[in-house]
Amino acid sequence: MRQFLDFEKSVAELETKIDELRQMGRRDDGFGLDGLNIDEEIARLSDKADKQLRNLYGKLTPLQKVQVARHAQRPHALDYISALTTDFTPLAGDRVFGDDQAMVGGLARFRGQSVVVIGTERGSDTESRLKHNFGMARPEGYRKAQRLMELAARFGLPVLTFVDTAGAWPGIDAEARGQAEAIARSIDVSLQLRVPVIATVIGEGGSGGAIAIASADRVFMLEHAIYSVISPEAAASILWRDPKLAPAAAEALKLTAQDLKKLDLVDNIVAEPAGGAQRQPELVMERVGDLIEAELPTLLALTPEALLEKRRQRYLAMTRPK
Repeated sequence: MRQFLDFEKSVAELETKIDELRQMGRRDDGFGLDGLNIDEEIARLSDKADKQLRNLYGKLTPLQKVQVARHAQRPHALDYISALTTDFTPLAGDRVFGDDQAMVGGLARFRGQSVVVIGTERGSDTESRLKHNFGMARPEGYRKAQRLMELAARFGLPVLTFVDTAGAWPGIDAEARGQAEAIARSIDVSLQLRVPVIATVIGEGGSGGAIAIASADRVFMLEHAIYSVISPEAAASILWRDPKLAPAAAEALKLTAQDLKKLDLVDNIVAEPAGGAQRQPELVMERVGDLIEAELPTLLALTPEALLEKRRQRYLAMTRPK
């Protein structure tokens, strides 16, 4: 069953009516009460719903984009890995403490190219969300990511990451096991890799928990994904002591793909259909795959030294005034 966001109420009403008419059409000869032609009415309402959806998604506010980025039915990291790669062989554990299911990854083949894939996985239902800790990794998750990055460097394989996390797990257990060090170390390992790294923010990119696997040569974002140092709700609570001011915080944070592209912090934006990636996940995942495939040969053609220098210049440029 499709889940609707608050601002999609008008579309939800139309689509509910369309479903009712379809059920009615299965029970009779195609005509409803008062001689209504059900097929024609479905077509009319579908067109109206599509127009409303395009209109809504053509002018989303930053806070509405936050809602879309967090939508439970958006495709997650494991969906992208399944759709875009073959022969996926997962790697488990950090060889220090244990295995963190919030961070997934392993060896795979992407359109004929051997790669290492890494992603933060949220889960798609109650059971899997608990299993994956809602995509919020602990230190052992980031150490698993480091293992995978180092494995990629050892065998000369490019790294593809899929980012979708509200941030690193902030629990006492994670802090006790060195959460901050694990995140910092992941960033350091990623920046020092002598192989290409391509990161795609597919949903929510939250703070250091996202940067840990998104310090890359190319960073892509889905059209309605977000990427920020803090959530709008937390920012509003800290700055103004009022979480109701989250809309203003979302605007100030410049967390949308469009804002970040203007600031040269991301390289490309992947278009989503009206209604978001959750409406046509296969189409969106294919678009992500096409973009990665287009960019990867350029990076693979560089020597390790040239790759490191370009990466260094990329991140130094982010610190300079625009």
